[in-house]
Amino acid sequence: MADNAKDPARPAGHGQSRRARRSTVTGRVVLFLICLFVAYIMVVPFIWMLSASFKPNTEIFTYPIQWIPKPLFLGHYTSVLVDINYPLNFFNSAKLTIIITVIQLFTCSLAAFSFSKLRFPGRDKIFLAYLATMMIPWHAIMIPQFIIVKSFNLYNTHGALIVLHAFSAFGVFLLRQNMMSIPNSLHEAAKIDGCSSFRVYWNIILPLTKTGLATLCVLTFNGIWNDYMGPMIYLDSERLKTIQIALAGFREQYSANYGAIMAGTVVSIIPVVIVYALAQKYIVEGIAYAGLKG
Repeated sequence: MADNAKDPARPAGHGQSRRARRSTVTGRVVLFLICLFVAYIMVVPFIWMLSASFKPNTEIFTYPIQWIPKPLFLGHYTSVLVDINYPLNFFNSAKLTIIITVIQLFTCSLAAFSFSKLRFPGRDKIFLAYLATMMIPWHAIMIPQFIIVKSFNLYNTHGALIVLHAFSAFGVFLLRQNMMSIPNSLHEAAKIDGCSSFRVYWNIILPLTKTGLATLCVLTFNGIWNDYMGPMIYLDSERLKTIQIALAGFREQYSANYGAIMAGTVVSIIPVVIVYALAQKYIVEGIAYAGLKG
């Protein structure tokens, strides 16, 4: 009977709290296992691609898979970097990506500052109209854009891609939502002290928007680097083509040389991996900020 008696020193909800903790731990373990499985599915193909790029073609599809090639075969990377204009295409992609990313960071942050901190007639309506452009499929404006580019003599130049990607409605939305979390009192205090609007934007708002800027930088870099349709439509000269166009042509030219194709793909994703590794901690936080206010 002593075992069945209720312990008066034990809180009434002690058993419930223990069950709740066990349920929480179980849920976390299940969630961790699911994430681990998804990560495995996503990472293994990249590991196989990297491994295949260092193998002769005769060993790529052998089973069981030898994940670490012995010895390392570097002939595929020689074909990619020497036999074709891959270094020039790599430079073109890097040039366009860096220039467009810098321009978008400036234009989007300036517009976001105007839509979040400045007051002028029709501000919110203009912002909604600006966001509405995101709902228009790119294919619907592809031909008008091409006609405009031709009329300004920008066809077959990198300037065409730079001008077309100089603005981003999504970038403005992302940074505006980020800036909305900054108290307006900072802006008003700076204005009282005699700061101009541009100085408030440059010296106060931008340093407090590093998370949003880093997120936009990563997303823009990834989008421009992997862009295929834009360079395919507006660039015709071989010396101007980007790495994605070169990679597509490389697949056609070396359709049976799987090792060389894997090597070219590995080289093409290195910059994206580096950028994500440097700024990954800002991505989730920056996107989370976009949903705080609006």
